[in-house]
Amino acid sequence: MNLDHDDLARQDAHARVLLAMPDAIDEAARILQRGGLVAFATETVYGLGADASSDKAVARIYKAKGRPRFNPLIIHVASVEEAMAYGVFNQEATELAAAFWPGPLTLVMQRREGAALSSLATAGMPTVALRVPRHETAQRLITAAGRPLAAPSANRSGRVSATMAKHVSGDFGGKLDLILDSGPCSAGLESTIVSIADGKPRLMRPGAIPRAFIEAVCGPLAALAPSATPQSPGQLRSHYAPRAELRLNILEAAPCEPHLTFGAEGPRGSHVCNLSATGNLVEAATNLFAYLRKLDAFGSATIAVMPIPAHGLGEAINDRLRRAAAPRNK
Repeated sequence: MNLDHDDLARQDAHARVLLAMPDAIDEAARILQRGGLVAFATETVYGLGADASSDKAVARIYKAKGRPRFNPLIIHVASVEEAMAYGVFNQEATELAAAFWPGPLTLVMQRREGAALSSLATAGMPTVALRVPRHETAQRLITAAGRPLAAPSANRSGRVSATMAKHVSGDFGGKLDLILDSGPCSAGLESTIVSIADGKPRLMRPGAIPRAFIEAVCGPLAALAPSATPQSPGQLRSHYAPRAELRLNILEAAPCEPHLTFGAEGPRGSHVCNLSATGNLVEAATNLFAYLRKLDAFGSATIAVMPIPAHGLGEAINDRLRRAAAPRNK
């Protein structure tokens, strides 16, 4: 396909957007090297990237998102070998990385002494959250930038994650230097986060890799240790929330109330989005955030949500819905 410059770039009232072609990725890499902010696609959701070795660049992420600085960020690198420069790998980490990297798994481990990472990115903790994404744009951008990239989801803190470039543009206005548009994200849910920091694998956040797949490699996952502050990304009680209040496990919505449904028996209508008419949880995960945004656009005070099965990816879907329905952070 031959595209001229006008096809590759588009300006809108919110942010500068480029299709993720080679020249655009190279430009994005230069922006990151100068301390700028670039939103880019991964296989899970769009990430808001900055140079993870720069305090100034990482501080821009927190400011743009309105994210509390006690909430650590995921560091994205291009390979297991690069990850080893920043984290201390034990046997469990090595086995999980071999099984799932590149892919939608984040590993929390002890930060390697002398690792060239901003302490802001790790929220001052002795641990670091690392991921090797599979998405071609993410891989090419990390490689071109030659830096580890801190990249939380590209949405305002606490709000619905972005699975399309237009979601990012609408959320941030002119606060970003560039958005790389790679189309919709394939998984639609954030990465699964597993901590191996104390030598005992723990599920910190369910995500795009189901629990059973992880446990097939490392054995049963230990219970999450209680903590007053987040020990990894994705642990805030209120998160992933639309403006409307979610009402969970509702079989019949109120009149004119937007309704998020699942399965062949779900209701139909102009204010209804069915995550998967065939009951496919992979399809449901892919559609979740985009459909929450679509229903929220109706401007209703509430959104009714049908029950979602809890097995497989349903664990992660229900985790996001519970956090989206929780009392909002003040």
